[in-house]
Amino acid sequence: MRAFELDPRLTRDTFAVGRLGLCELRLMNDRRWPWLILVPQRNDVVEFHELTPLDQTMLTFEVSLVAPVLKRITRADKLNIGTLGNVVSMFHLHIVARSAGDANWPGPVWGHGSAIPYGEMEASELLERVREAVLSA
Repeated sequence: MRAFELDPRLTRDTFAVGRLGLCELRLMNDRRWPWLILVPQRNDVVEFHELTPLDQTMLTFEVSLVAPVLKRITRADKLNIGTLGNVVSMFHLHIVARSAGDANWPGPVWGHGSAIPYGEMEASELLERVREAVLSA
């Protein structure tokens, strides 16, 4: 079995938060929306149904662990949780914090404008808050 390899586009567009039981947890480098991504550490998985039943259960557990943390930290009005995979086919799950009046409220975040990268300090502070809340739970 070969070691897990993260899609290069996910590596380029995100910051590593840490590893959970199944997934790599990553922060999208787009300050318009606080946006976490869970990537199951499984090569060659494109669709949710391709995960084993145990991995599906673990993913659901990890979403339930991460989502309320993101909502609390950001004071979001709503979380958008989805799997698209139209650009990056490697299976990954998005958890996006949305607030009334954000860059495309109430429309979707996908396909709206261009990413606005975090400043180094801003990214570092958000990463630390998420790490502390999720990884020390």
